[in-house]
Amino acid sequence: MTRVPNPIVGPNRFKLGLFCANCDGGTSLSTAPERWACEWDEIMKVSLMADEAGVDFILPVAKWRGLGGDADTWGRSFETLTHGAAIGAATKRIGIFATVHVPLVTAAFVAKAIATIDHVTHGRAGLNIVCGWNQDEFDIHGVTIDPDRRYVQGLEWFQIYSRLLEGGPPFDWDGEFYKLRSVRTNPVSVQRPRPPVMSAGFSPGGREFAAQAADVLFTSVSNTARAPAIVKSVKDFAGLYGRHIEVYAGSHIVCRPTRQEAEDFYRYYAEDMADRRSLDYLVEQKKATTSGDLGKTERPETNPEFNARKRGQVYPGTFPGYCVLVGTPDDIAEEMAEMSAAGLSGTSISFLNYLEQMPYFVQEVLPRLERLGLREPV
Repeated sequence: MTRVPNPIVGPNRFKLGLFCANCDGGTSLSTAPERWACEWDEIMKVSLMADEAGVDFILPVAKWRGLGGDADTWGRSFETLTHGAAIGAATKRIGIFATVHVPLVTAAFVAKAIATIDHVTHGRAGLNIVCGWNQDEFDIHGVTIDPDRRYVQGLEWFQIYSRLLEGGPPFDWDGEFYKLRSVRTNPVSVQRPRPPVMSAGFSPGGREFAAQAADVLFTSVSNTARAPAIVKSVKDFAGLYGRHIEVYAGSHIVCRPTRQEAEDFYRYYAEDMADRRSLDYLVEQKKATTSGDLGKTERPETNPEFNARKRGQVYPGTFPGYCVLVGTPDDIAEEMAEMSAAGLSGTSISFLNYLEQMPYFVQEVLPRLERLGLREPV
């Protein structure tokens, strides 16, 4: 087997990842008819576009129900492990991540599934570990989240998963959450000792988990001025365990030839057509899970300071805690350069409609990032 380098550990100074294209609506809480419909053939087209453009990774979201409201964002979604295998077989160089919920899937199952994707892609697989936050989704499976212990369980799960992919003879596991006998997987992953791991979190518990388990942490840094302190905190956590971790943000992009065009379009779908009931549901679910970790003023979904933009207003039709990049190609490239200068190693990217809006981003923004020295030519 000829191994293909995983771009997540490649030379680009500022990594980019196609995010949430496996779910309807993406990261837009909007009823606009142009919103992403999540049709498989369109997901494949935008994935191949990202692959050809040199985007570093694809990151899907694992969802089991929508957010309600008029649009019911994320009510339609494709499962991420099968999504990863299918897209991995069709692409050539982009990193392929799958997202799993710790309470729902065993470490042994995921180890075999990720190893399978790693062989399909010749070494481009990765895993995004989610410890759980929306109890309504877990009710579908008859599973209850313990908000105060979810990261403790997640760490034990990760330890089993990573040991499985190391290979070797079968082993027994006698832990707090798992009692396992004769645990083994074959084949192991192409990437050694395992494919890269992502997690997402803002609370101390989330950062503590990432410090021990993740290679990349997605966290809420929508206000770039806060980024240096957040990045330092995450890296300090990892340093306590002798580890290094990269910090990424999430970005929602509205790019047009002029600022006025971009602002008008953003206001149209994220203010005039905002699905406020979906936003209210999302905030309530986030508050229920993070209450043990963060005070109200520190929660990205309830503190307006976390959603500040460099210029312009943030409207309710975009996800809390995301960087909202609205403007011309020069504006978008400039803000990404500022994110990099603040210590962030990359960002996910999402659009109201990926297939309609991503081509302009690829054509105009990526070359500017190359000229700024943030990315290598494809």
